[in-house]
Amino acid sequence: MTTITVDDALDRAGTGAYQRRLMAIFGLVWAADAMQVLAVGFTAASIAATFGLTVPQALQTGTLFFLGMLLGAVSFGKLADRIGRRHVLIVTVSLDALFGLLSVFAPNFAFLLLLRFLTGAAVGGTLPVDYAMMAEFLPARNRGRWLVMLEGFWAVGTLVVALAAWAASLAGVADAWRYIFAVTAIPALIGVGLRFLVPESPLYLLRRGKAHEAKTIVERILLVNGKSKLGADVSLVSPPPVASEGIFSADMRRRSLLILAIWFLVSVSYYGVFTWMPPRLAGEGFGFVRGYGFLVFLALAQIPGYALAAYGVEKWGRRPTLIGFCLLSALGCLLFVAAESGTLIGASLLTMSFALLGTWGALYAYTPELYPTASRATGMGAAGGMARLGGLLAPSLMGLVVAQSFTLAVGIFSAFLLAAALAAFLIDTETRRASLA
Repeated sequence: MTTITVDDALDRAGTGAYQRRLMAIFGLVWAADAMQVLAVGFTAASIAATFGLTVPQALQTGTLFFLGMLLGAVSFGKLADRIGRRHVLIVTVSLDALFGLLSVFAPNFAFLLLLRFLTGAAVGGTLPVDYAMMAEFLPARNRGRWLVMLEGFWAVGTLVVALAAWAASLAGVADAWRYIFAVTAIPALIGVGLRFLVPESPLYLLRRGKAHEAKTIVERILLVNGKSKLGADVSLVSPPPVASEGIFSADMRRRSLLILAIWFLVSVSYYGVFTWMPPRLAGEGFGFVRGYGFLVFLALAQIPGYALAAYGVEKWGRRPTLIGFCLLSALGCLLFVAAESGTLIGASLLTMSFALLGTWGALYAYTPELYPTASRATGMGAAGGMARLGGLLAPSLMGLVVAQSFTLAVGIFSAFLLAAALAAFLIDTETRRASLA
């Protein structure tokens, strides 16, 4: 009897039709989650008008949404390592669709806050498990590029929600936020059915002693990608177990603390910019840099950022690409602080959008590879939790700074991103083309 690891089998299968189908399914829901997250900023002005609130008060929907995401990321991530990725994903996407759709019909602000909290908990549970699972269906030589491609659907979601907000603004509809939330709920509703087509991770099944089920899925991957099956005389085996699999065990404590710090710092900066920028541009703007139309350009600027990150994580490595994008993001923030004309402000915002989303692409490619299978979803859940903590502070605590000076807030974001680059430099592991344990 010949033995083979899942990574060896996935290397034999390569990336083909099977992974493209998974990418379409995961990507659709990833775009839906992006729309739910970014809707925080795009709906604030309209919610304020409907319920007679100020914009900072309306952004409490964002505070509750990110609190839900924080709790959902940590709890669902751990649950996925215990009961399986597939079950958790079906539940979280279903709840995302349900509470996202109910948000459209919220009769008052208090009920809207509750629904946004529940939607956030569902979205928070979806994001980390998505990446952990997709990573486990990809061969080592292509994993980084494909994970960045999945993150690229975030830009698609950003563009769609920006266009929806722009269309609602041009149409002059009352309660525009209801239309925006309706648009954000549609992809999640479609994604509920599609998620039943995704099998359980073969790596997870092997770790649970279900070698026959794991082999059936791997042979399906080989068949769809046009490769020969393993055969009856070949059995799948788990990679050698690591000494300790807890994310804060002695072997992984350093990398966990550093990568979680990066997630927090990048998140505060990203959500700080994209929570406060839409209502600011929809209102007074920055000279001629104003309106939802410019927000569409900001969304478009994210796409080449992802493309460069997808190239960089395979060509230069995960860690160097992450460091480079953190530094470029910090430079964009500094350019905004120093800008004295609308042209420079516009250029700085486009640079921030390009670089911050490239940073996310590199970060999402790097993080799941830092953890073994038994704790990968937990690690991604913890990372997601730190990101949601950053998102939670962006509309609340950072709002106090924004009230004093938006420029000062962006200057603080620049310092955070420089700190993130330093933390990435201090991580002593590069995972390009590494096998998943």
